[in-house]
Amino acid sequence: MGDLVIGARSGAGEPEGQGRRADRSAESAASSASAEDAAAQTADGRSGAGSEDPSDSSHAEPEPADGTESETAPKPRKQRSFWKELPILVGIALILALVIKTFFVQAFSIPSESMQNTLQVGDRVLVDKLTPWFGAEPERGEVVVFHDPGGWLNDEPTPQSSNSFLRGVQDVLSFVGLMPSANEKDLIKRVIAVGGDTVECEGEGPVKVNGVALDEPYVYQGNTPCGDHPFGPVKVPKDRIWVMGDHRANSLDSRFHMDQPGGGTVPVDNVIGRAFVVAWPVNHWSTLSVPDTFDQKGLAAAAPLAPPVAGAVGAVALLPLVRRVRGRVERLQES
Repeated sequence: MGDLVIGARSGAGEPEGQGRRADRSAESAASSASAEDAAAQTADGRSGAGSEDPSDSSHAEPEPADGTESETAPKPRKQRSFWKELPILVGIALILALVIKTFFVQAFSIPSESMQNTLQVGDRVLVDKLTPWFGAEPERGEVVVFHDPGGWLNDEPTPQSSNSFLRGVQDVLSFVGLMPSANEKDLIKRVIAVGGDTVECEGEGPVKVNGVALDEPYVYQGNTPCGDHPFGPVKVPKDRIWVMGDHRANSLDSRFHMDQPGGGTVPVDNVIGRAFVVAWPVNHWSTLSVPDTFDQKGLAAAAPLAPPVAGAVGAVALLPLVRRVRGRVERLQES
């Protein structure tokens, strides 16, 4: 019998040996390693594109070689010249002055000697125009500026400059309240009595309001309280005032217009406002406060006494009725 050969096949190549299997395993491992390296490099490239290392200056944008700023930087605004802004500033100042004159404070000039020595000719006073807007009415002792109620200044000339340029400047400044107006006929006096008061002055005085004598240290030295024109008694109508100048011998005030409508009194609606300070000249600066004589007790006693007196009269009239009701209640309780 011959020997048996195992694994022999017709047409087949030579069988693989141990060395050939090792070579193929090494090639397969090398190709796998190359694929992993390529994938790792691709992943690193993607992550590096999203987050760059700030310390790496190789990727920073190059600065301009001449040291100038980038063209995209905002340019500073060019400031307006002073001469272009000046008309705007002047316009704003004029508008503010006009508003102040209309609603708050206005300057007035003293044209005559009727308020000496409290006010001198040429003094500039500031008048409060705000409080009348809130319903405040003139009070005794205040120095007020008011429109001519009619016929008080018929013979008074209107003071104006002969220079046309100066007149134009005065008109502009008076329009905005920086200068007194030369065209308006206004007066300035002291309020002595208000609506409901009774005022009088006999002989050489003193002036009496509701029967109370006034001590008037503001009266011009050498004048008597009545001046040369005693008056009264006068009952001041409601919503009107009785006014007098401090220079009693040189003031055409309420005393000299008693034959006109209102009996010499001035409507409250004609009052522009209260003069509260002498603003010019500087050496005449002073405040115009209400003298203490107008704070006397009993000066306005007529009005406050009316309600208590009426109450007392009513209580006396009701006394019999109260007694009858009390008697009936007592009888009912006894029964």
